[in-house]
Amino acid sequence: METLCVLMALWVAAQVGTAPATGLRPARKTLAGHKMPTGLTGQDANGVPLRRSKRGWMWNQFFLLEEYTGNDMQYVGKLHSDSDREDGSVRYVLTGDGAGTLFKIDEKSGDIHATKRLDREEKAYYVLHAKAVNRFTNEALEGESDFIIKIHDINDNEPRFTKDPYIARVPEMADIGTPVIQVTALDADDATYGNSAKVVYSILEGQPYFSVDPETGMIKTALPGMDREVKDKYQVVIQAKDMAGQMGGLSGTTTVSITLADVNDNPPRFTKTLYEFKVPESTALGSAVGVIHAVDKDIGENAELDYRIIGSDGPGMFDIVTNRSTQEGVMVLRKPLDFERKRQFSLRVQVENLHVNPRFFSMGPFRDEASIKVTVEDVDEPPVFERTSYIMEVREDTAPKTVIGTVSASDPDVKRSPVRYSIDRRTDMDRVFDVHAINGSVFLLRELDREENAWHNISVVASEFNNMHQMSRVVVYIRVLDVNDNAPTFATNYETFVCENAKANQRIQTVSATDPDEPVGGHRFFFSLAQEASGKANFSVRDNKDNTAWILTRRNSYSSLLKSVYHVPVVISDSGNPIQSSTSTLTVRVCTCDREGNMKLCNAEALTARAGLSTGALVAILLCVMILLMIVVLFAALRRQRKKEPLIISKEDVRDNVVSYNDEGGGEEDTQAFDIGTLRNPEAIEDGKQRRDIVPEAYYPPVRRPAPHSARDNNGDVRDFINQKIQDNDCDPTAPPYDSLATYAYEGSGSVAESLSSLESATTEGEQDYNYLSEWGPRFKKLADMYGADESDRDS
Repeated sequence: METLCVLMALWVAAQVGTAPATGLRPARKTLAGHKMPTGLTGQDANGVPLRRSKRGWMWNQFFLLEEYTGNDMQYVGKLHSDSDREDGSVRYVLTGDGAGTLFKIDEKSGDIHATKRLDREEKAYYVLHAKAVNRFTNEALEGESDFIIKIHDINDNEPRFTKDPYIARVPEMADIGTPVIQVTALDADDATYGNSAKVVYSILEGQPYFSVDPETGMIKTALPGMDREVKDKYQVVIQAKDMAGQMGGLSGTTTVSITLADVNDNPPRFTKTLYEFKVPESTALGSAVGVIHAVDKDIGENAELDYRIIGSDGPGMFDIVTNRSTQEGVMVLRKPLDFERKRQFSLRVQVENLHVNPRFFSMGPFRDEASIKVTVEDVDEPPVFERTSYIMEVREDTAPKTVIGTVSASDPDVKRSPVRYSIDRRTDMDRVFDVHAINGSVFLLRELDREENAWHNISVVASEFNNMHQMSRVVVYIRVLDVNDNAPTFATNYETFVCENAKANQRIQTVSATDPDEPVGGHRFFFSLAQEASGKANFSVRDNKDNTAWILTRRNSYSSLLKSVYHVPVVISDSGNPIQSSTSTLTVRVCTCDREGNMKLCNAEALTARAGLSTGALVAILLCVMILLMIVVLFAALRRQRKKEPLIISKEDVRDNVVSYNDEGGGEEDTQAFDIGTLRNPEAIEDGKQRRDIVPEAYYPPVRRPAPHSARDNNGDVRDFINQKIQDNDCDPTAPPYDSLATYAYEGSGSVAESLSSLESATTEGEQDYNYLSEWGPRFKKLADMYGADESDRDS
């Protein structure tokens, strides 16, 4: 092995023109690299001779085989300097990649050895630095020089594929040589040195279906007509071998999984040639009648099918819809079935591929056909009306029990069960109509009014006699025809005014009419003044022949003082048969106007009723009225205050005080301030009653005195009552001071009206004596004279 290494080193050295690192020292070699003149090489531009110099270090590269398997360290080469006299004074120093670890140098001899096995694939070369120094002085004897240790490659790596496994697809029925996939294997050995990295591909498994190109690794089809429906997956094993496939080379393998892609090379086929279905005649429209199915060996879009009807003895009765998820044909009912009319249907259907490959047209049509037989089953059906709805007309003056129309229904079944009719009362809750149970005639139960309901919508139910649950309904629309049974009236409630300075034949209002009837040709109204008012009429009515009329004045002036309101009766007739008429009254108020005819002053009713009066004017008038009312109330209050001032505040006598009471009432608390029973009954006892106008110093019980017998007379009872009160006031220590005025009110028991009201005093004025001033007591009379009271003030 060592001999082989030496021979290889010698060969490599010969190639690069250097001597091998064998320890031999060429002549005149220096480690320090001194340039030694060796001869002339020419002249420069100035004629100066040029000399070529070369370094004394003859080699700068060592070669070392990788993966050394010997027991001793592998010898790399030897360093030697011309300055070395071999007396031990020179020491060799090595630095750089792996110096001291991978590579060691003998300091004395300069021999270099590799301490470990080296792998070129890990590192292909190492750069190191060498120098020679004096062992004793440590001075450099030679300048530092660089050299490279290059690792020679050996075939120690097998080819490796980039993937394992490979996945590939190729269409079925592909031609020979159709590319499938390219595989690639890589060899870590040096491709520039020998054949260690030259890979050759071969197929180990997969013949005869596929082949591989030995240089490129491209896999191709090798067998024609591969059918996916027969076999759809293949496993192919590919080998990659280095050393150009020669013996002794290393190899690697990979697996390629190849799937045949589907192509549309198979036509669809029905599973049956005849399909039979049974369908009840009551099947709803749009319901599925049956399902047909065709088989296609292809998959995906190549197996997508389309079904259609190509022939039928019931056109339009059925349709076929393709279910895309299951690729089935669903037969759907499009028209109602009737067992009594047709009991069986025959159809011809076809199925074909949606996506057809023209390459396989030669294989035949990609479609198939089948027959379908549909049998209709009888079902007990409800009665069927001859029409889907009925429209009937009736005059609004039609008498009850009158037939207005007829409905008809029959049992469609073979047995023909009798039918019974009835009204769905939920649609006729007022019970206006009814239907004959046997013949279906619809008649009235009560009178109609078109102005109340112009249309009536009812439902008539038809049911079988033998099975009441079998029923059907039909809507009957009943139109009420108009009859001229309403008289026209004013279109609105007219109220107008006439100016006092109005002229004759002046228009003051335009009127129109309304009528709830609806004649065929439209309304035509006629207006005229009522006959009873034509003789003394202040206004006239002019028919404009366009369903309106004018109200005109018949004289030149009107006076609101003589008459403020006029009522104009207007007769309105229609053109119906029979003619209907009515009298409507127009209210006309007399108002004061300016020269232009604009209203200036009118009574409240006229102001409110005037259509032309604006809202602002109404507000202004109301404000004026309110201000006037406030002035009147203020004036009355001031006058009343001036009248009471001499009685309340006396400026002539400072001793005079007036005690007045003005209590509107406070409920039960007033019983302590005033006892109405005492005034009505002089014999009443005032137990525990105290005056509330002053605080008494001591409590003195009231003196009880019987009323005199003469108090029961017509006038004597008042006189005695006053005298008694004067005496009680004089004797009462809790009474007001002497200069106070005490007033008393007493209705009296002998009054005709039994009250002080003057409503009936007018009739008994001659029988009553109001002259009570002469009967007053001395003290009371003195107070009356002090304030100037006389008979005219007796009522106060």
